[in-house]
Amino acid sequence: MNSKIVPLADFKPRKNVTRVLVGGCFDILHIGHAKFLQEAKKFGNELVVALESDEFIQKRKLRKPFNTLYKRAEILTGLESVDIVVILPYLQNDDEYANLVKKIQPSVIAITAGDPQEDNKIKHAQLVGAEVKVVLQRIPGKSTTEILRQIKE
Repeated sequence: MNSKIVPLADFKPRKNVTRVLVGGCFDILHIGHAKFLQEAKKFGNELVVALESDEFIQKRKLRKPFNTLYKRAEILTGLESVDIVVILPYLQNDDEYANLVKKIQPSVIAITAGDPQEDNKIKHAQLVGAEVKVVLQRIPGKSTTEILRQIKE
């Protein structure tokens, strides 16, 4: 397996780094994802992507993933800005996400403008003395949902 891909249970934070945490499905990688990851990396010297499970996509997005978890992880590790991809189990509640943040120990949690979980991410950041940074505005028409809709047409 790719050494940049680590299950959450096996993640060990390195010392003396400014770690930036981002999270998501990254199912069909597009320009919005690439720009978001590039901008997030500017806030530290280690970018960790917490990658949601296939089960998360099926239950929360109500569809099958276009790319499986490990394909998505491999694609992400090919990006220069990404240092580590942490494979998440299916996280079901706020406490599990809080524990994720405690385990990763980020200095920064990077989000896009309008992130529906912004309030929760601020609360989680406070648990470890991190800050939440809005690193990118959403790019209109550039979402996995929109791409899948266009493919179906």
